[in-house]
Amino acid sequence: MNTDNIPRSSRRRRAALGVLLTATATAAAALTGCGASGTASGGEGDSARTRSSDAARDGAGQGKKILWVGDSISGAEAPALAAALKASGVEFKDASSDGGGTVVEGDRMARQTAESTWKDLAKHIGSFRPNVIAYQITTYDWGTAEQQRASYEKLAKTAKRAGAELVIVSAPPFEIDDFYKKYTGAIASAPKAAKEVADRSGGAVRFLDASTLWGTDPGAADARRSDDGIHSCQQGSAAFAKWFGERLGAAYGFTPAAPEKWATGSWTGDARYGKLGCR
Repeated sequence: MNTDNIPRSSRRRRAALGVLLTATATAAAALTGCGASGTASGGEGDSARTRSSDAARDGAGQGKKILWVGDSISGAEAPALAAALKASGVEFKDASSDGGGTVVEGDRMARQTAESTWKDLAKHIGSFRPNVIAYQITTYDWGTAEQQRASYEKLAKTAKRAGAELVIVSAPPFEIDDFYKKYTGAIASAPKAAKEVADRSGGAVRFLDASTLWGTDPGAADARRSDDGIHSCQQGSAAFAKWFGERLGAAYGFTPAAPEKWATGSWTGDARYGKLGCR
């Protein structure tokens, strides 16, 4: 088929949907083989699945308001996530931040960035009043494992005071360039620290391991990175929105909308994708 006369935005929309439809069978097979216990902790075991089923029957997932916090990687995922959740009847607010977004009060640079994030978070909580705060670990979660745990525990307490539940999701694999090279230890320890906080929370904090979607190699096809090796383009963002939406739905009792209802929407033309070509 000759696609020369098809607008680029339309080709991108078809590509995003095609990735999802192709990935659906693969993901289902992987989940069947591995079970759900390997994808989350802190309330995502057998008892949590029972609670999720009960919640779905009771309609307890209705009226969910999800605040999305993270860095520019989260920002690139936000348009697709907003479209998917809106189609599922869930309110969504993007509170991600380019060049920042971390809550980890680690080294001097991280503390400066975190200070801004905490201030912005308080404003978003006050205006949006979320009942779920979803934090994607950022590329700036620098500090020792102890500092990371303390910061994630502080985030959990902040969510609890706001009457919200906390979900922490690991970051996708991204290329470690010269800027990130000296922080490789902190980048590796952050998801481990987050999982420890979730495990100790008694179900108050959920941790989702996104490597079940992305893998761990930023250069692999499954990582779906853009040309910069760090952010996702439309196809990767759509894949994440489907994966994350399914897990939120299972946890909070709503049925995620099928990709056909949102994956070819206007979000694919978001300005941030104009700077990110797909590999």
